[in-house]
Amino acid sequence: MRKLIESTLVSLDGVIEAPERWARFDEESSALALEQLGGYEAFVMGRVTYEKFLANWGQTTGNPYNDLITVMPKYVASTSLTETTWNATLLGPDPSEAVARLKDEPGKDLIKYGTSRFDQTLVRDQLIDEFHFWIMPVVVGSGQRLFEDVDTSGLGLELIDEKRLRNGSVILAYASVYTSTNASTSTSAATSTSR
Repeated sequence: MRKLIESTLVSLDGVIEAPERWARFDEESSALALEQLGGYEAFVMGRVTYEKFLANWGQTTGNPYNDLITVMPKYVASTSLTETTWNATLLGPDPSEAVARLKDEPGKDLIKYGTSRFDQTLVRDQLIDEFHFWIMPVVVGSGQRLFEDVDTSGLGLELIDEKRLRNGSVILAYASVYTSTNASTSTSAATSTSR
């Protein structure tokens, strides 16, 4: 069974909105991001993320990171889209069931970028196995915050790995430990962020 990993860029004051405006990647962090992305099979995302990614990267070529995003399969949760492009497939009327099926398939782990409204469903249904937070050394001031509008009352986090980068960023990896009445144990074992 493969895992669903959520990786999110976060400012020191907890902002996740519009990281393209404030997240700075140097050579080391860019190489690490590309290496990690290559360790995943496909993306899972909501409609807003899909449309933003498509607008920002759908026509971009010549950058290894963007090129890899383009060729990777993308599974999109949406109640309004009827069709997709850019190697994307709609998850259908029950996205939780579809994600659970994807996790049951063989292959490399799945990746979801950013905390979004879709997390309300994924956390509720205990489908995210790990959270990787890239803490950036910047104070943004305003914008959507990490886990804003997501009920995390049944979610616990167990630190499983940490990595410091030369640019001052810190990557913290947490295993999800679901504590609601429907959960019995942690959904994931300790792994490394270097995959």
